[in-house]
Parts: sequence; C-alpha cells; structure tokens
Amino acid sequence: MNSHFSTYFKLQIVLCFNTFFMANSVLAQSNLMMWYDKPASYFEETLVLGNGKMGATVFGGVQTDQIYLNDATLWSGEPINAANNPEAKSYIPIIREALANENYKAADSLMRFVQGAFSESYAPLGTLKINYENQSEYKDYYRDLNLAEAISTVKYNSSGTDFQRAYFVSHPDQIMAIKLTANKKKRINCSINFESQLKYDITSKGQILQVNGYAPYHAEPSYRGDMPDAILFDKDRGTRFTTLLQAKNKDGKVTVDNGSIHIKNCSEAIIYVAIATSFNGFDKNPATEGIDNKAIAKNNLEKAFQLSYNSLRERHLKDYSSLFNRVTLQLGNDETPNLPTDKRLLNYYDGADDKNLESLYFQFGRYLSIASSRTKEVPANLQGIWNPYMRPPWSSNYTLNINAEENYWLAETGNLSELHTPLLGFIKNLAKTGEITANTYYGVNGWTTAHNSDIWATTNPVGDFGQGDPNWANWSAGGAWLATHLWEHYDFTRDTTYLKEDAFPILKGAVTFCLEYMIKDKNGKWVTSPANSPEAKYITPDGYVGATLYGGTADLAMIRELFIDYIKASETLGIKDSYLEQVKSVYTDLHPYQIGKKGNLQEWYYDWEDEAPHHRHQSHLFGLYPGNHISPLTTPDLAEACKKTLEIKGDETTGWSKGWRINLWARLRDGNHAYKMYRELLKYVDPDNFDGTHGGHGGTYPNLFDAHPPFQIDGNFGGAAAVIEMLLQSTSDKIYLLPALPDAWNEGSVSGICARGGFEISFKWKNKKVYDFTISSNVGGTATIVYKNKTYHISIQKGATQQIEL
Repeated sequence: MNSHFSTYFKLQIVLCFNTFFMANSVLAQSNLMMWYDKPASYFEETLVLGNGKMGATVFGGVQTDQIYLNDATLWSGEPINAANNPEAKSYIPIIREALANENYKAADSLMRFVQGAFSESYAPLGTLKINYENQSEYKDYYRDLNLAEAISTVKYNSSGTDFQRAYFVSHPDQIMAIKLTANKKKRINCSINFESQLKYDITSKGQILQVNGYAPYHAEPSYRGDMPDAILFDKDRGTRFTTLLQAKNKDGKVTVDNGSIHIKNCSEAIIYVAIATSFNGFDKNPATEGIDNKAIAKNNLEKAFQLSYNSLRERHLKDYSSLFNRVTLQLGNDETPNLPTDKRLLNYYDGADDKNLESLYFQFGRYLSIASSRTKEVPANLQGIWNPYMRPPWSSNYTLNINAEENYWLAETGNLSELHTPLLGFIKNLAKTGEITANTYYGVNGWTTAHNSDIWATTNPVGDFGQGDPNWANWSAGGAWLATHLWEHYDFTRDTTYLKEDAFPILKGAVTFCLEYMIKDKNGKWVTSPANSPEAKYITPDGYVGATLYGGTADLAMIRELFIDYIKASETLGIKDSYLEQVKSVYTDLHPYQIGKKGNLQEWYYDWEDEAPHHRHQSHLFGLYPGNHISPLTTPDLAEACKKTLEIKGDETTGWSKGWRINLWARLRDGNHAYKMYRELLKYVDPDNFDGTHGGHGGTYPNLFDAHPPFQIDGNFGGAAAVIEMLLQSTSDKIYLLPALPDAWNEGSVSGICARGGFEISFKWKNKKVYDFTISSNVGGTATIVYKNKTYHISIQKGATQQIEL
C-alpha cells in the first residue's frame, strides 16, 4: 500500500467508512475525476471552473484559498476604427510590382506600411481570497475536479476537524457558489476579501460586499516588453465591472465591514459570487453605451440567494450534464491507478500505460469547451476564460492563423454544436469590421481579417503601424479560414435556415474578398499577392530570408476549401447565377499544389528551403486538416506529400502544434503515429521548471492544461478533437469507422460522437473489430458508412436510431 493511499484511507475512516469512503473511492477510480494531494502553488496546478462566461481558478489553499475570477467579456479597449491606416491600400500595387520583379526584400519592407494598431488584451477581473483562522497545520489533504459534475471539492483535517469545500459556477443562475462545511459544529471561521489589478472600489450594503471598477482602455501586448504607458486607465473609458459577494450561514454569525465578509463560529456557510460587465457588443462603447453591470449582478445575486445550495446545485447539474453526458469514451479496461493526477501524468510520461488518463484528457477538453464557450459572439480565447495577467501572453486574444479555430475543432464532432455558436457569431462581427479592412488595407470588396483580433473584432494587420514583422503581422487569409467554420456548422447540423439566413451572406463576403484580391501569375493561374505563410519564412536561392511572396500554398489551400464550401452551399440553397459560375471558373484555375524535390508539399510558390524546417506552423497542409479536399483516398499523391512534410518537420513542437499534427496523422490514416504524438502531448511539464527533467517544448501541466508553453488552451481542444479523428472521420456524404485506430487502443467504446450529415454515432470495438454499432439522425436522411473497405448504405428517419451489423 503506497503512502498516499494509506493517508487517504485513514481520512475515510474518520469520515465514516461505509458511506464516505465508498463514494469517494468510486470517484477517485473514475476516468472523469482529477484529484491531487496538495494545494496548487501555481496557476498551472489549479482547477478551473466556468459557466461559459464567468471563470474561476481555484487554488484550494488551506490557510488562504485564492480564487482568480474572470469574465469572458472583460477586456481592455473599446470599439475600434477599422479604417485606421487610410494609406495602406496604396502600397499594395507597389508591393505587387516588387514581387513581380522578384524583389522580396523590398516587398517585406513595404509590407510594414500595411499595418495598423495592435489588438487589445483579455483582462483579469480580480482575486477572491478566503482567509481561514488557525489552519496553518493540516493533514489528509485532498482536492478534486469531477468532470461529470463540473464541481470541485477540497477536504482536509485541521486540529481534529474535517473541513470540506465545494465550488461550482452555474450557467442557469449565473452565479458561483462555494459551500463550506465541517464535521463539528461552529468550527468555520474565515474572512472573505477581494482585490484586483484593475481600478476598483469596495463598499458594503447590508450583508453584501460590493466591488465596482473598470478595465483599461488600452493594454500593450506583453511581447512588446517594458514600455511607458503600457496600460492606460481613464475613469471615463473602458469596460465597467461589478462583483458582489454575500454569505449565507448556519449557526454563528456573518458580518460585513472594512471591505471584508467575516464568518464566525458557523457550522456551514455558502458564499455567493455574482459578476457582470458593461460590455454591450463589439461596436458599443462600454463606458457610455454599456449595459447596467450593477443591476445585472444585483439581480443575479438576489435570485440565487433565494435558492438553497441544493437547488442551485441541482439546476447546475441538470444544465451541465445535458451537454457533457452526450459523449462517453472507454479505451480498454485498464484500471485507473489510485494516484493523484499529476503523479499519473508523470508515470505516463515515463512510459506507464494509462488509457483512462488518455480518455480523461479527451473529456477534459469537452469540459473546457462547456466551461468557456457559452457567451454570444464571445468565443473562448487563447486561455479559454482563465487569465491572471494584466498583459497576458499574446494578449490572450483571438489568434486567427490557427489558435482560435483550433479551439473549435472539437465542437461539432464532440457533440457540442451549440458551443460553436460564440465563434460563429464573432465571425459575423469580424465580417463587419473586415469589410472596412478589406477596402482600407487592400482596396477590394468583401471582408477579411488578419491574424490578431479581440472582443472588439479587430481585423487589420497588427504591428503598431510598421513595427510588426510581416511574417506574422501581414497575413490576409483569416476570413477565408474562419468562413469554413460556417459551412462546417451547417454540414454537421444540416440547418438550412441557418445556412441561408446567417452563414451564406458571410461566406459570400469572404469569397468576394478572395476573388478581388487574387491576381493571375505568369502562367495565367490565380494567386494571392502579396501573401505569406503564417509565421514561417523562406530562403531564396540567393540566400535572402523573407516572408512576403506571391502564391503561398497556405492561402490557396484555404481559398480552395472556401470555394468548395461556397459551391456546396449554393447548390444546397438552389442558387444558380453568374457569381457562382465565376467562383467555379476561378476555382479551376487556382495555382495548383506543387510537390517539391524532397517529396514534400511545397509551402512556397517556388521550391525554396524553409528557414526553420521544423517550424510549429503547418498551414500549407490545411487541405488535409482541418480542410477536407486532400485525402489518401481521393488525392493520394498530395496526401503522400503531406506525409513527407510532416516527416521533415518531425514530432517535437509546441502544444497546440502537436494537437494539429495528431489530427493530420489521423487524416493520413496512420493511427500509430497519431497515438505516438498524443502520448507526447501528455508529456508532463513542470510549471516551475520548463527546462528541467520534465520540462521542455510542449506538453501538459499538472492540471492537464496544454503547455505551449506557456499555457494555451488550443492544444487541449486540438488533442481532444484528434481522439475522435482516430475513431471516426466523415465527409459530406461518407462516414469512416476506425480510420486511424492505433494498436494501443485494441478495444474500447464510444458513444455520442457526431458525423457530418446530422448523424450521431455509437459503437464498441474489440480486436479492432466494430460491434454494437448504432446511428441516429437529428434531421433524417441517407448515409454511407465505410468500414474495412466495405460500404453500407442506410436511410434513417429524423429522430430515429438504427443498429447495424457490420
């Protein structure tokens, strides 16, 4: 018996063997439970909660418990001027002329004139601190996060008393609830405080602690380094916020004074936390046109306070489970080791077999989606909704050259389609500011966006009007990539009303930009000019290292997918017009993919060398994944070139990039290579030692957060999406079972995952053979199932479920 289990076992005896121990040992063995035997010391060890808008980061400390609070709508900044560089488009013809003369150095220099303001930053709301009296000494510590319930608990013994806390953030009641209990009466003594890096003041009204403040109207990106006026506040500008705290007690006394809530000699206490901001849309000034954050927080608190803790908990569980319980996954019959999750992660890194950790990571990705993506037109950002920094890494913004999109790869296949809608609504906002950017920066119609955005729907190429390196600042195909999400949502839901009324006009606007922006090359083929490949650089034969060129493969891959989607959408809606014929004509005359001398898919128009052959970005492989127009089945030569590209790049890369590469290997039908990289994605990263024994490039922190490093949530979502790609792939008309099943997953079961066409799939497998296969349809229709080179054609009614022998 190991030492941790011995300590834990003693704690269960104290709390009654027959009930408490049995219940908690079941949970500890569950592949939906994360648990630890010590409080968090670092952000990357915390357990996070969220209702899709309010985020809570729980440290679980004993003497002092810190809880970072966030709100998805609390950002620096205010509505933007999308026409902030009126001279920009005048440089496009000059840059094209330089490129036509193969003067890439001049083109790079000129691109700096086609830049605007930086995006704004996601802001930390504040920190809730619960300070406990006389608990510096404790034993038998335990904290967990139950993914099946979205509830975190902390338990420990101090001075002979067993204390317990439970935390959750409710979506139906827009409240955070914290329940404090002890096994002896009147033992709870603590004070509750709030502090923030923002401007704020604290007052009290009766038993309620009131915090009102505002965010800065500007925050410079952290990568700009120390600089004067990096963070700018003005009491008349910026998003307002309110935090309200109130406690309900059993026995004892609750008082409020001097900016604190004091809980004295209570047997039980419940802390209610309500937060709200004045954000009223990307185009509304939050200081002068904002919603009433004070009234909203007050209303939410008053309603929730009238409910018992059990009622709040039941309403929370009903809401959350309606989303989370749609999908189950088992990857064999391995027993979960009775070890804290961080120790399991360490053992896994050292080669242990822990299939339940692999499925836990998958479900953690779905959990994070539910917790971070339920706010209209405000998608999950680089850190989901959990951020403690005033100037977070990369502003914790929407990075549109991969990261924001990767956050939503799991939404449709993982049966969380409605959680895709915050991104889809955000794309609608980007299309509005993006029209101005298209005209101001490129002199064309339609809409597009560059690689950085924020809650204000920034679309211009960033770089502080000339300070940005063109290899990341001047990418122009963000609209093409994002618009493919519109068709994806339709293809999974088959919601024709959505396609006609919401998606199609935005899809068409993105196509229009591409049609007008592209020019013909010397061979009469359509290319983008100027172009680049996100964050990558080439080396010309004469040794110049550059970023700007014409006919970049990444741009054209995204435009191909976009045009395919537009053509399908037009056919679906019965549209036949001259515009569609133009799209088809340009599509057939796009500069074709090229295979380089190394057998790789060329990233550049010419077969140039890459400055960094192992570069984290692989945007030119977009057609393989997340696109659908390259496949080993339909374009074997291009698929083989993609494979060669991945072999050259290697497997060692950052967290989000690993997530992408796992999906790419799955699309290549190489399950064993995909699984190898999935294991590497779960490589333990010590938050205190990036370069130590278990540090390094990419991996997973103790709390299962993706380590870019630092933390970025996109790797969590990309890795979870890849699990489904190994088990199920689909196109608009076919469903492929076990297309990339690794040898390690010889048996298992999955239920509730989704395929294009509006289908929901469940099946089991053993010895790599599928059985108990069922399919249901949300819309009705026909499906072609492909398994082991055999095809099965079915017709199914709306709402029906069929079981099929394969």
